[in-house]
Amino acid sequence: MSTIQGPTELGPATAKRPVYSPLEAYWNAFQEWRKREKLRTELCRLTDSELADIGITRGEIDYVASNHSISPDPLRWI
Repeated sequence: MSTIQGPTELGPATAKRPVYSPLEAYWNAFQEWRKREKLRTELCRLTDSELADIGITRGEIDYVASNHSISPDPLRWI
């Protein structure tokens, strides 16, 4: 004997839900790393006077490349 009294309604079979993919997370992290390395390489190719023009020193290149949205010296930008 069945315990279902009436028809059951199911949601749409094609409903999309976010799927966690470790491979996608690693790929995105790899792409970000490549962007940072490209930026670091481009900054290293600049002369000291060109770096001074954009407001950084050679010693700040690694910091700027890894945190390009954050100033290495917040007081400098006031």
